[in-house]
Amino acid sequence: MYLSQNLRKYRIINNLSQEDVAEYLGITAQSVSKWERGESYPDITFLPALANIFATSVDLLIGMDTIRAEETRFNIHKKAVAYQRCGNYDAAEKTYRDALLIYPNKPGMILGLASTLALKGKTDEAIELIERGLPLSINEKQKSTMRATLCFLYLKAGQKEKANRLASELPHSRECREVIQPLIQQGLDNSEIDKNIKNILLGDDKTF
Repeated sequence: MYLSQNLRKYRIINNLSQEDVAEYLGITAQSVSKWERGESYPDITFLPALANIFATSVDLLIGMDTIRAEETRFNIHKKAVAYQRCGNYDAAEKTYRDALLIYPNKPGMILGLASTLALKGKTDEAIELIERGLPLSINEKQKSTMRATLCFLYLKAGQKEKANRLASELPHSRECREVIQPLIQQGLDNSEIDKNIKNILLGDDKTF
């Protein structure tokens, strides 16, 4: 998955052309070009030579550092969500706050902490984090869940107009405007708002 982009990255870092790499390996420049575009992949026997050309390791070349980091973040979310589901919000909050020391700009961590704070009733900080994390996220399911949560957080913070405006922009999905906008118009009390937030965040498995 990461090999093609890493081949190009390390080639450029080392100020090499595709022709230089091809000559070293005894293949055509067109083959190197196809590798970098992800249209084909080098034979496994070429990997040590490529790592040597680029003065790196095979692990870094194939992206094992990125894969391990993604697995680590997945396990952090898994642990935090398990805490959320059993109502141990303090432990979930600590898990995300510790993770943000390592991954300060990862939207999943920002929004994960926001979801925990929303469940704890820390409305203002949850709003701030969601507003910060949403523009960074490229996960549409995650963004949909957090926008829906944000509608109720705005309502709880006394910002009904803002809540209604955001609700009107929600897509047709599980957390959709047809469901949420009428609820906002009803004038829910805080306990009903909290119930809706909990249902959105913990109603099913979510992906961060």
